[in-house]
Amino acid sequence: MTSYKDLIDKSRIPAHIAIIMDGNGRWAKQRGHARSFGHQAGAETVHVIAEEAARLGVKYLTLYTFSTENWKRPAEEVSALMALLMDSIEEETLMKNNIRFRIIGEKDKLPVNVAERLQQCIKRTSVNTGMCLVLALSYSSKWELTEAVKQIAAQVACQKLAVDEITDKTINQYLATSFMPDPDLLIRTGGEIRLSNYLLWQCAYSELYFCDTYWPDFKSEEFCKAIYDYQQRERRFGKTSEQLLKP
Repeated sequence: MTSYKDLIDKSRIPAHIAIIMDGNGRWAKQRGHARSFGHQAGAETVHVIAEEAARLGVKYLTLYTFSTENWKRPAEEVSALMALLMDSIEEETLMKNNIRFRIIGEKDKLPVNVAERLQQCIKRTSVNTGMCLVLALSYSSKWELTEAVKQIAAQVACQKLAVDEITDKTINQYLATSFMPDPDLLIRTGGEIRLSNYLLWQCAYSELYFCDTYWPDFKSEEFCKAIYDYQQRERRFGKTSEQLLKP
């Protein structure tokens, strides 16, 4: 059977792919294990997909790792997730694949040891020139947009910005994602069909891809299948098909 790796057009790889990594807990439950077992397996998938994305030429890969709502989970699960995050940051893998590392989210909520470890990885990989791997940690779109509104309001209050000067580009400048383009493709694994407070502003024109595969089973072939599906679509951005054909 032909592999999706062979079917995708290497010249039309999405510049920015965002992923909602869902299904770790259900994957573990099916196998009679605790949710933490699923999170461990999911962390291994992160390495697989990051390396595959870098190999294909993806410029930005943003992974929904921990939402602001996830802090409501049982304390033992949150602690296990934070410990796993510490263990799963493999700087050598990032350096070997020329991958830069960034995070977006409410960094102040992260445990001090986790924040320090993340900052160390960000600093060390900043010299790399390849794909940027972005982890959305303690992140939610409502938090991000609220913070952007506060900052813009402060600029207006001190008369550094006029209300009539505020545009969508202004808002973009104050978002946590201001350093990268909006996602071309958003993937959600695990069978759920919703965005769960993730990059809501940025995904206004993203192509959405939902699959039933749980994240621990979402390997390179599934990733390439999502990209192939994306490449079959016509991205019009409000225009007609005929307008796109005009030189």
